[in-house]
Amino acid sequence: MSTQKNSRTVFRGGTVITMDPQVPNLAIGDVLIESGRIVAVGTELSAGDAETIDASGSILMPGLVDAHHHMWLGVMRRLMPDVDDLFAYIDVVAEKLGAHYRPNDMYLSTKLTALASLDAGITTIIDACHASRSPEHTDAALDALDDSGIRALHLVGAAMDKKASATHLPADLKRLADNWNAGGGLVRVGLFGQLNLDWWRVARGLDMRILTEFIGDLAKLGPEFAEPGVLGPHNIFNHCTRIPQETWKLFADSGVNVTVNPRSDALFGFDDESFAYQQAIDHGLSPALGIDLDTAFGSDLFGEMHALFGQQRSAMRYRRFRGEVNVPAPISADAVLKAATVNGARAAGLESEIGTLSPGKQADIIMIRTGDIAVFPVTNAIGTVVQAVERSNVDTVMVAGEIRKRGGKLVGVNVAKLHTQVNASLDHLLDVSGYRTDLFGTTAGKASV
Repeated sequence: MSTQKNSRTVFRGGTVITMDPQVPNLAIGDVLIESGRIVAVGTELSAGDAETIDASGSILMPGLVDAHHHMWLGVMRRLMPDVDDLFAYIDVVAEKLGAHYRPNDMYLSTKLTALASLDAGITTIIDACHASRSPEHTDAALDALDDSGIRALHLVGAAMDKKASATHLPADLKRLADNWNAGGGLVRVGLFGQLNLDWWRVARGLDMRILTEFIGDLAKLGPEFAEPGVLGPHNIFNHCTRIPQETWKLFADSGVNVTVNPRSDALFGFDDESFAYQQAIDHGLSPALGIDLDTAFGSDLFGEMHALFGQQRSAMRYRRFRGEVNVPAPISADAVLKAATVNGARAAGLESEIGTLSPGKQADIIMIRTGDIAVFPVTNAIGTVVQAVERSNVDTVMVAGEIRKRGGKLVGVNVAKLHTQVNASLDHLLDVSGYRTDLFGTTAGKASV
């Protein structure tokens, strides 16, 4: 992707949300970037010949981190908006359509999701790929991420359909680690390993992050997972709904990472009033937010922030009204924003590099217009971001010092061409699978085959 990289850039005169307790927020301040990193955050900074971006009337903040997204589902957007049966979902996206994915379909889906994420202020994404059908499919997804300019952790996992082969895994992880994890690039590789300890051992030998989707009704941890060194900060557990207290204690003692998907967990009925996000908080963990699915939603972390705020308050109040004592306090807008930035950076293993506007960190920054009709007047900056802002208010997106969106438009992206390519990919998948969509019907799993 062609963008212009400036060695020095300064954002001038914006409202600055740093998300770093050691770096004060500023009602009016500047952020100076040099060689892709934040050099200073302050007022009236001396910037010499740096390119100036006028941030007046805007909020400057760290880029959002989408901590769980199946990016390969991009061409299936809103295919199953009402689905509430996990196995009906798998039947359609894996058995009927996913089984026919070519590497080019993987490339286009991943690129579409990446660019839509950048457009919505998401600068980092954890790509949970349970469709790694072959090394060629994996390479296509990684090339798409690299071409898009987003920061990403691509987690390689076995495809879900019965026709798929996983004989290339976990052996292919070594090649991928050598190609993507050895340098300082924006795209890295990890393992979507579920509970396969043999695969975990290979991934740990390569210093990889390991993802497990974990729903208490469907999976249990055996005693072997409590052995020293098996669980740790290298693990990411997603969903974490309806799991027993002894498992939460093991997670807390091991320091694993937890990610939750408020809209998706509600869609499938995974969660209840015990509320996985709150369970993680109660056990001293720092849960991050993920979007999970394009088949029902899209690349919009603002929607997840809205859902988390409302669902936590609803669940905790239900517990209080039911007569439970010592119910956790209602969630704050600040806690929601941490889940979408700082906590996501930690889940990706990048907390020393991104997640806050701190001198020395990489310049992953978004600039949000506050003069738009849905946003002004700004009486509380964090509340505005969490409760009012949408993708249309995201003016500028910078990743590692490079501008990826400016003036409300993606930079260097031929959207019309991508539109044509994505439609052709979907048409191919529908043609070879025989699956038929219903433009106005939304009942899950009822489209004709």
